[in-house]
Amino acid sequence: MTSHDLPLPLDRFAELPGGLRLHYLDIGHGPVVVWLHGSGPGASGYSNFKGNYPAFAEAGFRNLVLDLPGFGRSDKPSDVRYDLDFFVSCLRGFLDALGVDRCTLLGNSLGGAIALGAALAHPERVEKLILMAPGGVEERETYFRMPGIVRMVETYNAGPMGVEEMRHVMSLQLHDASQLDEAMLAERAAVAVTQPANLFSTMMVPNMTERLHELRCPVFGFWGTDDNFNPASGALKILAHAPNARIIMLNRCGHWVQVEHTELFNRSCLDFLNKG
Repeated sequence: MTSHDLPLPLDRFAELPGGLRLHYLDIGHGPVVVWLHGSGPGASGYSNFKGNYPAFAEAGFRNLVLDLPGFGRSDKPSDVRYDLDFFVSCLRGFLDALGVDRCTLLGNSLGGAIALGAALAHPERVEKLILMAPGGVEERETYFRMPGIVRMVETYNAGPMGVEEMRHVMSLQLHDASQLDEAMLAERAAVAVTQPANLFSTMMVPNMTERLHELRCPVFGFWGTDDNFNPASGALKILAHAPNARIIMLNRCGHWVQVEHTELFNRSCLDFLNKG
């Protein structure tokens, strides 16, 4: 299956120096919000955020919903290291290609780690950060002990991830697995078979906790206390180290607050963005 055959919206591509092509949705007009999805097999910007960015567009924001390299409709090279520096470099190249000098970065899980990494590497480009259970605030070993990641790795290593295998993994994303959307499972299963093995084997994200004090932009975040992928204690690390941070903690909520509490997420983010 090629990227053009995937059951995902097809919008625009940005070509980076070196030829890497990144797919993105460009929705709305106004101040720019860049949406950065998580790292699970089959992920894409659309499958993560389809219930969110339309409300932001309606509220007067331009939404760049990116498929990270290795995901969605973007290129998936099998000869690169998918570490944090690579993702941050690609994000910078993407913003350069679109002529975006300054924006809000909104990231979930791996996307949250990339948002943090970009804000630390290029603070002049980042106006605000919105984080949903971001990675990058624990050691790798801690994440790999989490039940969601244990199941994800075991299932991925067992063979191709069809819809039922995807359901088995994604059921731990949410506190209430009945909220799983069948179309989203099909989207992710279709993407998963196109992803190279090096995507996950080389995915290294450092623990940035001790650098959070360097952040100069306002930080707004969310974390579910029932998160099976990223320990909810990470919220306290951000609050303890980042100079200007506020986090909403939600009980009966897993790793996907933007899916499990869509209206609360959209409303709270727009309130944050509309404040000076």
